[in-house]
Amino acid sequence: MAASKKHRLRDSALRRLLYVLCVTLCGALLLIFIFGSNSISRIEIIRNLDIGDDGSSAYHYDLKVRERVKLPKQNELSFRLEKLNRVPPRNSDLYPNLAKDRIVVVLYVHNRPQYLRVVVDSLSNVVGINETLLIVSHDGYFEDMNKIIDGIRFCQVKQIYAPYSPHVFSNSFPGVSPGDCKDKDDARGKRCKGNPDQYGNHRSPKIVSLKHHWWWMMNTVWDGLRETREHSGHILFIEEDHFIFPNAYQNLQILTSLKHKKCPDCYAANLAPSDVNSRGEEWASLIAERMGNVGYSFNRTVWRKIHNKAREFCFFDDYNWDITMWATVYPSFGRPVYTLRGPRTSAVHFGKCGLHQGQGENKACIDSGMMNIRVDDPDKVSNIESDWVVHVYKNQPGYKAGFKGWGGWGDDRDRRLCLSFATMYHSRGTTSPL
Repeated sequence: MAASKKHRLRDSALRRLLYVLCVTLCGALLLIFIFGSNSISRIEIIRNLDIGDDGSSAYHYDLKVRERVKLPKQNELSFRLEKLNRVPPRNSDLYPNLAKDRIVVVLYVHNRPQYLRVVVDSLSNVVGINETLLIVSHDGYFEDMNKIIDGIRFCQVKQIYAPYSPHVFSNSFPGVSPGDCKDKDDARGKRCKGNPDQYGNHRSPKIVSLKHHWWWMMNTVWDGLRETREHSGHILFIEEDHFIFPNAYQNLQILTSLKHKKCPDCYAANLAPSDVNSRGEEWASLIAERMGNVGYSFNRTVWRKIHNKAREFCFFDDYNWDITMWATVYPSFGRPVYTLRGPRTSAVHFGKCGLHQGQGENKACIDSGMMNIRVDDPDKVSNIESDWVVHVYKNQPGYKAGFKGWGGWGDDRDRRLCLSFATMYHSRGTTSPL
């Protein structure tokens, strides 16, 4: 009797143990499935998209050009993103006729959906936005960002994705490659790959993607897309943390029409002061100053001047595109480079988190995107007069020729990829050979 009871207790304990083991195993398998699904979800989502391949909005280059410029070998995600870039703009049925004198709007984004919602909402209230094309340039593929853009109904919208973004390559260049040097590694001693920057630091894919995306986007928008490669007017560039006022488009139309008459040294027109903390002087005059990085626009003539300085851009040791422009490209033009703007801002930089301060990291920058930007009555209608004189700011503080750069851009692979972007839409290279 006692032995039978012991057997029952032992069997019961064994069953409980097997049950615990089974539950633990199932939980582990579930976690593996979840995390494994996350790692391939972007590819699976794109695979299920009905992209089509009629070439109606194809890139202006062929495979021979791709081979000549020696772009990195693409993975499946990169190929699929490149195919997505051929999809024609959406909402053409709602807005079939674009204005002949339209200023195309390009919004370049990374992965901050909390900011993007604010920007898209502000754009929906911009007077005249329905007359033009909005191009959204993505640095990688992020479904939360896609969903927000999918909801746009206030204008024609086209999405493009940087197919050579480091965020698209998980185990090869331009992403992290096996055997890459890290931090301040000694390449010869560790036998690792990579060239350090001027401060001894090796490349960080998350950091270099800032400059790569901007340069790829510029070359693609101006020279690669059927929708814009013949566009001779201005193109406005904004980011995912720029709040755009309702009068921005109208003000920009006035500024671009006055630029060549009022300010011969003005290469661009800006929606905001170069000092991101300024909201304007409230004077009854136009302002000419150093070009800002919030809501800036220029035409193809200026783009050609920038494009001709590809080598200067690609070899300057700074991962920031704007500092690179201020410190080496603009000074190389041989004359002052100003931008024209109004005395009251029409765009505001509101972001607190930098592009790469860590989505999902332990020390991630947490910002809900909530902000309180006041929009007064003068911000709802055009508030620039064509008969105003121009006040010129000279000798402004900021990055200038002679600044050596913050580094982060010393790897020869990044420089070569940057130069490849400058030639990928051209039958002949416009840069000097390495």
